[in-house]
Amino acid sequence: MGIFSRFSDIVNSNINSLLDKAEDPEKMVRLIIQEMEDTLVEVRSSSAKTIAEKKELQRVVNRLQGEADDWQAKAELALSKDRDDLARAALIEKQKAAEQADTLLRDIAALDEHISKLQDEVSQLQEKLADAKARQKSMLMRRTTVENRLEIKKSLDSNRINDAMYKFERYEQKIDSLEAQVESYDLGKKTLKDEFAELAAQDKIDNELAALKAKVTKQTSKGDA
Repeated sequence: MGIFSRFSDIVNSNINSLLDKAEDPEKMVRLIIQEMEDTLVEVRSSSAKTIAEKKELQRVVNRLQGEADDWQAKAELALSKDRDDLARAALIEKQKAAEQADTLLRDIAALDEHISKLQDEVSQLQEKLADAKARQKSMLMRRTTVENRLEIKKSLDSNRINDAMYKFERYEQKIDSLEAQVESYDLGKKTLKDEFAELAAQDKIDNELAALKAKVTKQTSKGDA
């Protein structure tokens, strides 16, 4: 059984309400769209048949009107020949053709009304269908967004982050250990820079010692005097 039992159910339907009540809104909107599309095909097919029927009736009306005009001409010809009997018979045939044409014209008017109604139904269906498809697109976009957010949250799971940080800290500790080993090999070894630094320090001490000796010698000399 379909979602809608009559065309009026589709036209008067509240898609938002239907989706809110559905256990699976995405499935529901797919079914709604499918049923609307099927109904649209049916309405258009009915419109095409009605239009074809109208055209056929119009051809018959044109033929009957042509016959009526022909009988009118024959009646006039008969009168011109003083054949009232033939003129009367021609007018009777003209009347029959005209009456048949009038009946068909009334049928055509009814078909025009029906076609107009079908066109309104097509417009209403198209509007409802566009609304349903827009809702479906919105739902798909929301689902995609939620799925993407979920994937990001999974990738940023705290346990995984903690594990990554722990591995990083272990790696830093390993590098520190290697650097310490390198530095341990240099312990007790004088570099060229160290040797020059010692020479500079010795020169400074020698200069201070010489200045101190000069000072003491000078003081001693004054005491003797």
